[in-house]
Amino acid sequence: MAAYVQRAARAGDGDELATDVASFGDRAAPGVLVVSCGTHGVEGYAGSGALAAWLGDDALPRALDGGAVRVVLVHAVNPWGFAHDARTDQDNIDVNRNFRDFTVPQPPNDGYRALHPLLVPSMWPPRLVNELRLALRVVLRGRRATQAAIARGQSEFADGLFYAGRAPSWSRRTLEAVFAEHVAPCRVAAWIDLHTGLGRRGVAELIANTPDTPAALAEARAFFGHDVTSMYGGHSASTEVVGANFAALRGAGAEAATAVTVELGTRSPLAVLAALRGRQWLANHPDAPRARATAICEATRQAFYVEHDDWKNAACLAMRKAATRALDAIGHAVQVRR
Repeated sequence: MAAYVQRAARAGDGDELATDVASFGDRAAPGVLVVSCGTHGVEGYAGSGALAAWLGDDALPRALDGGAVRVVLVHAVNPWGFAHDARTDQDNIDVNRNFRDFTVPQPPNDGYRALHPLLVPSMWPPRLVNELRLALRVVLRGRRATQAAIARGQSEFADGLFYAGRAPSWSRRTLEAVFAEHVAPCRVAAWIDLHTGLGRRGVAELIANTPDTPAALAEARAFFGHDVTSMYGGHSASTEVVGANFAALRGAGAEAATAVTVELGTRSPLAVLAALRGRQWLANHPDAPRARATAICEATRQAFYVEHDDWKNAACLAMRKAATRALDAIGHAVQVRR
């Protein structure tokens, strides 16, 4: 067990924040399955529950018995966001947009720039005229194109949604260190990153967290099943992300490496977007009245975590199915490479 302490940040009650890492199985095993949660802070509620349930699965110790595979769990990749019911970190950085080469100018996101004043208004709740203008923009542009423009990520507005930052974040550096210290060296690596908020309520989608190549998608499907979708092809609940965290896999040093996002739907897209916008307003107005701040944080939590048993069971089942597939595939891949 290891803890990466985020010394420059604290929870709301002053407690220390950390990303915890636990490893199971033979340290010399050639195959590794990594499972992480809380990349987007508040989404860690579901991830924590799913990880805890999976640790009680009898299939896990059986998979480790042969010595070919080990498991590395990464809890709360973004501990500040988890502690503060935020999707971003303390610098408003979306960790899953932050894996970029910041030594070169960042690509502009003109689509987001045009929407920014409407998405992040100066008051909350927004004025009716603001919402009507935003709705008109969505109608004219189309829902899917609007989603793509917003969710792609942007480095221009530090006070805006899906902000990629201008330098590697603490969570990025920590995740890279986890792969270098706890995953490498290995021959075969697979990674499951648990997320919530996209798609139909209680429906889990496995989305390839890979570069945009046919070979990368094929490898993700070989490890996780033919139902794995792509954020690049227009057939997923997700649209293309610039700066996604799959770049951290390079630290595993594996001959074969792949990753998926397990995305579990929560509420309607409009409800989720409203929660994100409200939480962004609060980040931009930290002196907001306590009652309003509490209501905004509660709405954010509800947008990414559904407090009902059927939904929680769906999260646990999605985690178990993805992990079972991956462990079998890793074991097979290791045998092939011997």
